[in-house]
Amino acid sequence: MSVVTGALGSLTPKLLQLLRDEYKLQKGVKKQVRWLSDELNSIYAFLSKVAEVPWDRLDEQVKVWAREVREASYDMEDILDAFLVRVDGGDPADPSRLKRSMKKMGKVFSRAKARRHQGASRGAERRLKYKLDDIMSKPTATTSTIDPRLTAMYKEVSQLIGVDKSRDELISVLTPSELDGDRQYKNITKKISIVGVGGLGKTTLAKAVYDKLKSQFECGAFVSVGRELDLVKVFKDILFNLDKVKYFIVVDDVWEVKTWERIRLALVENNCGSRVITTTRKFDVAQESGEVYKLQPLSHENSKRLLYTGVLGATANYEDDQPDDVSNKILKKCAGIPLAIITMSSLLVGKPNNEWSEVYDTISFGHDKGNSDVEDTMTILSFSYYDLPSHLRTCLLYLSAYPEDYLVDKDSLIWKWIAEGFVNGKEGKILFEVGERYFNDLINRSMIQAEENKRTVIVVSCRVHDMVLDLIRKFSLEENFIAALDCSVEVTSSPSNARRLALQNRAPEHINIESMVIKVPKVGSYTAFKCHIDNMVRFSSFELLRVLDMIDCRFKEGCHLEHLGNLQNLRYLGLRHYHIPKLPKQIGDLKLLQTLIVSELSALPVSIIVLTQLLHLDCGYNLPEGIGKLTSLQKLRIGGGPMDNPERYVKELGRLLELRVLEFRLSFNFSEMMQRYFVESLHNLQMIQHISVTGTFYNIDTTVWEEAGFVLPRPLRYLSLVCIYFSKLPSCINGSCLPNLSSMDLGVATMDEQDLSSQESAVTASNINAGHGFFPKLRCFRICGGMVQFEQPIQEDSSVSVHIWNGRGPTPFGSRKSNCSKLVPSAVVMPNLQVLAIMVDLRYLKDNNCDCGNFGFEYLPSLQEVCGVVNCYGVSTAEGDAALAALRNACAAHPNHPTLEIVLHTHTDAPHDAQDGLQSHVEEDDVSVL
Repeated sequence: MSVVTGALGSLTPKLLQLLRDEYKLQKGVKKQVRWLSDELNSIYAFLSKVAEVPWDRLDEQVKVWAREVREASYDMEDILDAFLVRVDGGDPADPSRLKRSMKKMGKVFSRAKARRHQGASRGAERRLKYKLDDIMSKPTATTSTIDPRLTAMYKEVSQLIGVDKSRDELISVLTPSELDGDRQYKNITKKISIVGVGGLGKTTLAKAVYDKLKSQFECGAFVSVGRELDLVKVFKDILFNLDKVKYFIVVDDVWEVKTWERIRLALVENNCGSRVITTTRKFDVAQESGEVYKLQPLSHENSKRLLYTGVLGATANYEDDQPDDVSNKILKKCAGIPLAIITMSSLLVGKPNNEWSEVYDTISFGHDKGNSDVEDTMTILSFSYYDLPSHLRTCLLYLSAYPEDYLVDKDSLIWKWIAEGFVNGKEGKILFEVGERYFNDLINRSMIQAEENKRTVIVVSCRVHDMVLDLIRKFSLEENFIAALDCSVEVTSSPSNARRLALQNRAPEHINIESMVIKVPKVGSYTAFKCHIDNMVRFSSFELLRVLDMIDCRFKEGCHLEHLGNLQNLRYLGLRHYHIPKLPKQIGDLKLLQTLIVSELSALPVSIIVLTQLLHLDCGYNLPEGIGKLTSLQKLRIGGGPMDNPERYVKELGRLLELRVLEFRLSFNFSEMMQRYFVESLHNLQMIQHISVTGTFYNIDTTVWEEAGFVLPRPLRYLSLVCIYFSKLPSCINGSCLPNLSSMDLGVATMDEQDLSSQESAVTASNINAGHGFFPKLRCFRICGGMVQFEQPIQEDSSVSVHIWNGRGPTPFGSRKSNCSKLVPSAVVMPNLQVLAIMVDLRYLKDNNCDCGNFGFEYLPSLQEVCGVVNCYGVSTAEGDAALAALRNACAAHPNHPTLEIVLHTHTDAPHDAQDGLQSHVEEDDVSVL
């Protein structure tokens, strides 16, 4: 399903589904089904070409016809779904109902045939009159519009605010250093790619670097590629006699990997110290083009300077009498994007300060026609939008339903996409994994901003930049995709044929369910954010609902949910962050339900076990007997609380063979027998990728995890068993058997080299020799019960020694004393590790003549965050200060400059001066005292 083609893509498979024997279609109807399927395929192919053309380039007649066909496809899908819901829901036993449904289908097909003949005739006339075929055959026809990005290349240096820092960083990377002693290294052709969202200033930065360095090279060129590749022109611009000269070339605005691969053929590797810069909006292109430089948004201070320079001029003093409260709101909306800030400043020029608030309240980057700066900004952003394939455009437009600055949960979003039919299933592919690839593609194309869980370093949500949100809301409104209504918009203003409705922050007087049923009767998706709702009875009138999601909503006391069972077409039901006493037993009538999120619910009705198509269940803590019958489940999340018969629940987990994500909080004693049941269930879950079990039971026997033959499933990516305090690292956690493991969170009493010896084959008496194969995908490693050191024992060796000390016995640490080197070492370990949490025992380091600078962070090339649990017992203030300073220096010296969080672990019998001194030298926000 896409914005332009509507439901045409999903209609044909549904029509072909009718040809199966169980539907017992009459011969004449079968012929009609096949004919209509062929016709729809032809129209779908045509509209797919329409979807490739920017909407503003299409002839108005094409737009009208496309809208007509799209709306007709939705109507046909509604009728098909109404029939298939009953049949697939196990209700074909009534022959009279089946006969009536088939008669109705026959009439629909006849009307569609008549409309198709009329439409074909009109379409032929339109094609002759308006030359639609010419339009479709030239989707990238040139226009007289000048690319607004070109003006950024010719700004005076004095106007380029915030560029100097990034420019100098790039110059330092491109310029050989005295530390680069290897002559051959100095002379290689170095390539670097600047990546970032549209409007961030990539072209401006590349031009600034080019202007600064071009005099150092024998020849140079600044070449713009763009979406509409003219390869002959590109090669003419860069094809000098490059084989024996030192050249500097900037290839600006590369959109595709294959484009770069063709351009790269012209760039000779001549060992003359040449340099190449590319700019792109896509991370996959950047990775192929060379070393990646991710351009960051402007700081708040530089953003403010740029805003006031645009409003008042470069020489004005913006510190005096300026409306900081309004300007801060404006800068927040712009989020450090120079293009957005420049656009906003153009709207404020000549406006008195008391009118700035009015400008802010009325401005929308998607709806301010007539202002050339705003239109130029949206044009630049629209390049990225129209570069998306049609399925990604649809998924992106769906985000227009969310409020501004809203943190969108990744999993819930993908399950909604699936429920809406946006995710195209492929043979051998799991729908959620396909949807996850869509999500990652939108991140890769800089259309959404990923948000990670700080503890696990896993992407769990996303945000949409305000400019992008304005753009997709504009497109969504134009295409009648989603009607998003906030507290200032009445339902009467929404389109009567709206298929999706999103309400935001609306009070009871603004929500009239009966009015909605009358005015938007065809709505298939209803989402509400922080709304006050008087009743839900009339929701049953939305017969076509596929998605119903109520987030942070307040319902009137006495509001009942019994009629939810009438929503036969429902695929997604979310009642999040709201306490409801119970679900009605009629929930079992929702045979097509795929996602059920009722996280605040204490118990589920028994009827839940008949929902055999359920893929995602997020609920409270009391599950009914028979949960193992939900054999299609892929994600199961159970909250904490008293559970009836937990043994049965743990046993039944082993029947959920499709399960990929399992999260639950222990509310019962995790005895040895209970662990055995759990381990046996895990043994059956060979597709599991994510396991998280939390609770408060630590003093338990964990020998069952060591029994021969048990190994955790190979697809496992995330493992958190913090409720279990293992006596030692279980042998089932084996690095060679878990190649995809990216995050691990365990409680281990003792952990040394021998415990980890199963992870690597090469083990010496005092350390583990590890290389790239040592948990190669691990991104988060927490070993707060011990200290760890990484060291390369022999410079020429490709391995790294991993020393671990658990507080007992002799030290295994090496003797290296120097701080973390600034040079990239020849060997690395855990190449993707971003978060490292370790214990730092200051007394131990003091007694063994070691310091906090010798942990070997430089062998972790992707390190972004270090958490040090510092035991300050037995050291003086001066010694503690020196140790913490060394730890900070070690982080500062790392090429990534990882952030440092210090958690002080104090003892009641520790000297007061030591504790007070240490705490006084650590920022209060960064300290937790255990």
